[in-house]
Amino acid sequence: MFRFLFHRLLLIVPTFIGITIIAFAFVRVLPGDPVLLIAGEHGVTPERYQRLMEQFGYNRPIWEQYWDYLVGIVQGDFGTSISTKRPVIRDFLTLFPATVELAFFATLFAVVIGIPAGVLAAVRRGSWFDQLTMGTALVGYSMPIFWLGLLLIIFFSGILGWTPVSGRIDLLYFFPAVTGFMTIDALLSGQNGAFTSAIRHLILPTVTLGTIPLAVIARQTRSAMLEVLGEDYVRTARAKGLPPGKVVGVHALRNALIPVVTTIGLQVGVMMAGAILTETIYSWPGIGKWMIDAISRRDYPVVQAGLLLIALVVMVVNLIVDVAYGFINPRIRHR
Repeated sequence: MFRFLFHRLLLIVPTFIGITIIAFAFVRVLPGDPVLLIAGEHGVTPERYQRLMEQFGYNRPIWEQYWDYLVGIVQGDFGTSISTKRPVIRDFLTLFPATVELAFFATLFAVVIGIPAGVLAAVRRGSWFDQLTMGTALVGYSMPIFWLGLLLIIFFSGILGWTPVSGRIDLLYFFPAVTGFMTIDALLSGQNGAFTSAIRHLILPTVTLGTIPLAVIARQTRSAMLEVLGEDYVRTARAKGLPPGKVVGVHALRNALIPVVTTIGLQVGVMMAGAILTETIYSWPGIGKWMIDAISRRDYPVVQAGLLLIALVVMVVNLIVDVAYGFINPRIRHR
């Protein structure tokens, strides 16, 4: 196990460097000039433009800019936002809990519904439930996030009036952010209705962000279960007269969870990409909306740091998933 972890951690280093190159190059191929956005396109003199270029270091060779950027990251300095003049890492840590909270509930929504639906569809293969579940999963997977989000807002917020349109909590509640997670802070505040308001604001963003992962998890679970249900040890368990629930839940599902857990881990990247659209639709103050605003402002340090930090989160989650394999199935435990 320790050797496996050591090798995986070593692989993170070149991956990390590759991501820094991609993040650094990505922001520089975006159209627009950040210096003109700062100074204003009208009335900026060549002298002032040159001073700003020197101030932000954009007049130096590209390799020098990248080297300074890489050295700063190694030292824990992700730069300073051009627009807010605050350290990028401070803004990231302030907004990251909102994205984590949304991603957690979306993952919970996808797993709690997707795995049981996939298991039942496999057990009842060819039935109306199987066809309905897989058909619904296909529709959910095919529907764009922005379109689904708008439909949910129109129906549940506009027509039925059941859920809020945007934000994390009603404006009448005000309390200090202790953890950054609105549901936890609402509970700690002790204000009546605060937790309920936070949950109501989470419903539509959670469903919007979690629908595609739910569809993928359900289909993967069904596929894995169908493969496992045809194995000899499952037929032997049935021949011994074990209850169907024990055969499916203990002997089949545990072995089918390996590809399912892999799928869940891969969906973290999908969650992070989907969070950009979801947070924009619902005005959710998280990393996704922060990145969109930074791209529109050509705020190089924010975009670079955002891409890099999100990639690091995805790498850590996938490392955790690989370690979890050994706990799910001891036969493949790494030594």
